[in-house]
Amino acid sequence: MNTTPSSTSRTRPNTRALVLAGGGAAGNAWELGLIAGLADAGLDVTEADLIIGTSAGSTVAAQITSGIRPGELYAAILAEVPSPRAGAGSDQRRAPTVSGPSYMEWSNGIIASATDPSDMRRRMGAAALETAASHGPGQTRWRDVVASRLPSQQWPHQQVLIVAVDARTGEPVLFDRHSGIDLVDAVAASTSAMTPYPIGEDRYINGGYRRSENADLAAGYGRVLVLSPFGGRTRMPLEWGMDLATQVAELRAGGSAVETVFPDAGAGDVFDANALDPATRRQAARGGYGQGQGLAEQLAEFWR
Repeated sequence: MNTTPSSTSRTRPNTRALVLAGGGAAGNAWELGLIAGLADAGLDVTEADLIIGTSAGSTVAAQITSGIRPGELYAAILAEVPSPRAGAGSDQRRAPTVSGPSYMEWSNGIIASATDPSDMRRRMGAAALETAASHGPGQTRWRDVVASRLPSQQWPHQQVLIVAVDARTGEPVLFDRHSGIDLVDAVAASTSAMTPYPIGEDRYINGGYRRSENADLAAGYGRVLVLSPFGGRTRMPLEWGMDLATQVAELRAGGSAVETVFPDAGAGDVFDANALDPATRRQAARGGYGQGQGLAEQLAEFWR
């Protein structure tokens, strides 16, 4: 596994990177819908030279590189049996169920107590380890849940990076097909939040704690397309430089052309504390699909 992006002496203009940020159940559905809408309008972004997946975006990265066409993945969301709407901030998709503060309350408190990104990651990892010790690991079921979402459990041949954070050290970790880690485990690690995900003796938490979208990992690629379900917003202090605008500025300063896509009104008002709720998925997917069809011509000039 890698812990830092590879250094690049210059930008390669004919290379393309697709960045898939986190965004809960709604974000996963919106990204899949948008990618399907683009594909059905004639623009296939799944053929990127590099795909970077973080949290829910790591699931998307594994899904769109599985050999299943985006339209089929989109149709599968529309065919999902609606689940009862959960309370704000709840996450029916992950295990175990943790009593006490909601995920947002829990993580906001840790962020507010930290002095810088490294300190925040260490504190987040320590709190997650403490939560696991208090409530039991329960991660076997989480692995099964993640595995059930992936059409293929094999790493694709194209370059895919999945971002996580080491819960014990707070150091970022990048998984790829050369890491010796199963794809399911990499995705499960990147999507883990209040409790760390075990791989061997190591423990991992959500890759969004490295940087919100991790778009900077695409440094050196000529064209970078970023899908950000939360519209580039960050809960971290702006002086930490973890926000998408800072990452985009860094990429452009390095010679990359960058386009960002955020949800429009078609996806509805689901990108808030309710984004973790599976009941948001159909609306988010439909909004993403329509948005993708509308953006295809504009993005084709940039992507091709």
